[in-house]
Amino acid sequence: MQLQQLQYFVAVAETRHFTRAAETVHVAQPSLSQQIKALERELGADLFQRARGNITLTDAGEALLPLARRILADADTARHEVLELVHLRRGRVRLGATPSLCTGLLPDVLRAFHDRYPGIQLLIEEGGSHDLVRELARGALDLALVVLPLPTPSPALTTVELLREDLVVVSSPESPRPGGGRRAVRIADLEGERLVMFRHGYDLRELTVAACRAEGFEPDFAVEGGEMDAVLGFVRAGLGMAVVPRMVAARSGRGLRVTPLARPGLHRTIALAHRSDVAPPRAARELQRMLLER
Repeated sequence: MQLQQLQYFVAVAETRHFTRAAETVHVAQPSLSQQIKALERELGADLFQRARGNITLTDAGEALLPLARRILADADTARHEVLELVHLRRGRVRLGATPSLCTGLLPDVLRAFHDRYPGIQLLIEEGGSHDLVRELARGALDLALVVLPLPTPSPALTTVELLREDLVVVSSPESPRPGGGRRAVRIADLEGERLVMFRHGYDLRELTVAACRAEGFEPDFAVEGGEMDAVLGFVRAGLGMAVVPRMVAARSGRGLRVTPLARPGLHRTIALAHRSDVAPPRAARELQRMLLER
């Protein structure tokens, strides 16, 4: 049974005339008649009682008509749904990102994407790079913004470098300046300073702790275990200082003193990742393009 045959059947049922039905569906009348006969053979029943000048539905035809109309309507709906996805009028993007990127990089890009494609639903999942890689691998995300190098190299993922971002030191304006008031501080100047530290599994935690140990000291935590907003709030309250991305500091600078790190400083590399074996959906590819061209 073919959709075309059902379309021809409905046209004959509504016009009660083979020639007019053929004109309605823009096909030659012999072709339409052949397809109706093929449908009847398929179903094992006559659908029309044919008399000169008088075409009526048989009981089988009466039973098929509402079903055929529903099938054709469903097929038309499916066609429109796919077209809307192709033209980015509907759909969704599942994007994972570290909390600092949700605060710093994503707001402007997501606003531009939403303005251009308001029908696309954006589902954002925050997490560390390790968690996001796992979610990508199991198909729970379309794209993820991760920090390189990945905690566990994964040949099943494709990564494209997006940006290299400087890290800075933030502190409360009411607290003493880090590094004795110098315009730029070294990692070594953080020895003995009270730090507000992110939770375990946070990329920035691992980077900061590794940098301090490379200078020969263990960092002193005043508070630890927070997410980005909590860490910034604790710094504003004067509990300690923190090392954060420059973009985050720029967006959250109110109530914070921002001090750059002296050369060579600290940096992190942000990449856009997706599964290598599955192409991202069209909407996700468009968001990927906007992120790469931002």
